[in-house]
Amino acid sequence: MTKNIQFYKYQGTGNDFVITSDIYDITTEQIVKLCDRKYGIGADGLIVMRKSENVDFEMMYYNDDGTESFCGNGSRCAVMHAKHLGWIEDQCTFDSNDGEHLGIIEEDIVNLQMHDVDMVLVEDEGYILNTGSPHYIAYTEEIDELDLITAAHAIRYNDTFNETGINVNYLEARNGILYIRTYERGIEDETLSCGTGVTAAAIAHYLEKESTLKKYSQKLQTKGGPLTVTFEKKKQTFENIYLCGPAVRVYEGNINL
Repeated sequence: MTKNIQFYKYQGTGNDFVITSDIYDITTEQIVKLCDRKYGIGADGLIVMRKSENVDFEMMYYNDDGTESFCGNGSRCAVMHAKHLGWIEDQCTFDSNDGEHLGIIEEDIVNLQMHDVDMVLVEDEGYILNTGSPHYIAYTEEIDELDLITAAHAIRYNDTFNETGINVNYLEARNGILYIRTYERGIEDETLSCGTGVTAAAIAHYLEKESTLKKYSQKLQTKGGPLTVTFEKKKQTFENIYLCGPAVRVYEGNINL
């Protein structure tokens, strides 16, 4: 038996999502259908939301293959959508795949508080850290010319990460701005933007520069647009981490599942 559900399409710097609050328990087959760009609505991932007694709302994020993950840009879009639904004003707390978060809306910008980061592994050619999702960070030159898929596959599918997967990011610093390209696990392709990726990149760049600033702000340029990451460095921990950027409602409609 099919069910007609209302959906909304959002994008955060080109990272696009289908959002619905008409259904919460959903199958992998349904997720794949909704995210398919030829036979469904088309998106990098699906967000299902519902109101909660303990926080303002709960959300679950699914990659377009049905796997669960935390998503920074998706969470920012969910915060903006909660305001659109009248569930919140300009500030909220919500539960996502990795626990509770704070969201603050300032006009068209959503500032999302991320979890603290206290472990960064440094390799000869890169950094490994978890900002809600695991990320590998490395530097490159002429980033626009990089064959990202080939480079990312060598890391994503090596013996270390093949089973659990990892997101792979390459950076190039120019004039104080970090240019970044990201290959996302679960989607298994390059995306125009990745919120947890730019957060991981800002932290890695802080370490790469050997910065001693206690309060730090980094502008990043994804293929889909600009984002900013701010945080405080306290001993070995990165705290009060915020991912800041636009979240835009594109359109809405109905579809049978």
